[in-house]
Amino acid sequence: MVTCGLKLTHDSAVAIFEDTRLIANIELEKIGNNNRYKILDDLQMIPGILAEEGYDYQDIDLFCIDGWKGLVPSQVNTFIGKQDVTLSVAPYHEACLLEPVLRRYPFQSALFNQSLIHYESYQHVAGHIAGAYSTSPFAQRGENSYILVWDGGMFPRLYFLDASSAELVNLGPVFFLGVNAYSVFAQHFGPFKINENVIKDELSVAGKVMAYTAYGNNVPAIRDDLQTVYNSLLSQAMSIECIPVFPYRFTREFKQLTKEKDFSDEDIITSFHHYLGDLLVSSLIDKISKHSNKCFNLCYSGGAALNIKWNSVLRGIGLFKEIWIPPFPNDSGSAVGAAICGIATRSKETLPHTTWSVYGGSEVIINEPYAGWKKKQCTISDLAKIVHDSNEPVILLNGRAELGPRALGNRSILMAATSSWARHILNTIKYREPYRPIAPICLEEKSGEVFQPGGHDPFMLFSHSVRKEWQDRVPAICHVDGSARLQTVTSAQNRVIYSLLKAYESISGIPLLCNTSANLKGSGFFPDVYSATRWGRVNFVWCNNILYEKQSKVDFNNLF
Repeated sequence: MVTCGLKLTHDSAVAIFEDTRLIANIELEKIGNNNRYKILDDLQMIPGILAEEGYDYQDIDLFCIDGWKGLVPSQVNTFIGKQDVTLSVAPYHEACLLEPVLRRYPFQSALFNQSLIHYESYQHVAGHIAGAYSTSPFAQRGENSYILVWDGGMFPRLYFLDASSAELVNLGPVFFLGVNAYSVFAQHFGPFKINENVIKDELSVAGKVMAYTAYGNNVPAIRDDLQTVYNSLLSQAMSIECIPVFPYRFTREFKQLTKEKDFSDEDIITSFHHYLGDLLVSSLIDKISKHSNKCFNLCYSGGAALNIKWNSVLRGIGLFKEIWIPPFPNDSGSAVGAAICGIATRSKETLPHTTWSVYGGSEVIINEPYAGWKKKQCTISDLAKIVHDSNEPVILLNGRAELGPRALGNRSILMAATSSWARHILNTIKYREPYRPIAPICLEEKSGEVFQPGGHDPFMLFSHSVRKEWQDRVPAICHVDGSARLQTVTSAQNRVIYSLLKAYESISGIPLLCNTSANLKGSGFFPDVYSATRWGRVNFVWCNNILYEKQSKVDFNNLF
């Protein structure tokens, strides 16, 4: 059976499964340098995307569409060409604990032409549940798992999957703040402050806030005030209708309570970050302690699962033997999750195990470079020497793009980490704020030597500390608090990147490089050689053993 999952709203994507094997998940932001969080605003794009993967839309046995806002079947407005179309879809999440969260919502519409096509839709939260568990090692081993979802405008919600009975139990909200409160609150303080009357839940804010928390202090008096406000508004927060507006009320009450207090913006942002993380941990421990079925696995999904600091706190409390977070915990995985929901309704298992690769995005397009670039053959060993000797950033394009928002080596800008100057270069060429950290990509077998705790972390989803003896050797990847957003690599995971790191280590004695995403500001990853060379803010682009070198060089010594 061929199943196609569709995410039509922000972070839109088209996922293709053959039975339980993921063939591809094509995120629209990674096509043609589209804007980040791209909306699928023309259904006629879908047949073209399918054709690129070798499918006619008539080959698809089942179309599954991700649900959206509201607690009853809602609607998504889109287009077929220039024609307005309104599609019915499933709700955002369940209205009560007794409602089956994996409920199927059947509809029909003219998706691509005048013929009616039957499709089904699943709640947005169901896609996060399915995408997390069915890609996990727990599903592969047939094990039970708790499943935590904290996304957008929903409270963190906890479920329990009993693999033996094929039952998914809804354990309800963990506490009563949507993760959108993180960015809404921050937009009242520090570098994120904007006009209070037009503050929005901007998708790009949360990651910047997480980085900025290293510049403040976790102040107990601020946390006490945050708890006071939360307690005073709790009865409002528990109302479903209040979810979208509650972060704004919470922020206004906090500002009113603290207007005469001498708290710095940096300390407020940092304290709020720690307050939410600790609230998540304490509430989760309390919720699980009341559940009689003992289990030591946790799947975690939703936009909040991109917060590496909170993830590390969850991993460090010792409550779970293993925590699984997919590389696409935000809505970039919603098309995958919707498709799995459809597959599950036709399976003997509640949520079946799926086979997949994190490198399941669009294939890189190998075309001619922009004018002013020359090309030549270049092996991985040659590239390692260029990275070492030039001490400059190099774009690496290879194979299929990564799934999810993190560049994991196939659409990356790489650079030696031996100077703090490298961080300034990378942030400058990418037009990023100077306080933003740069992530390391490291040989997995050497990660424990450089990082604490180190070890297996292939998707950049946890925070690690750089060991003191390494901080002066690789200062570019050390954040101001000594932390790093580590990605580890094995040969089985990514042969090209692993070989590059091994070759670079043999020259330098250092088993890692700086790694940041190769993209235009505000766009998805570079899809081809032409767009990467046209960008022109580096001197080297490598793709499939070809090195493209800029003839009119960027002078990094005079970049600032």
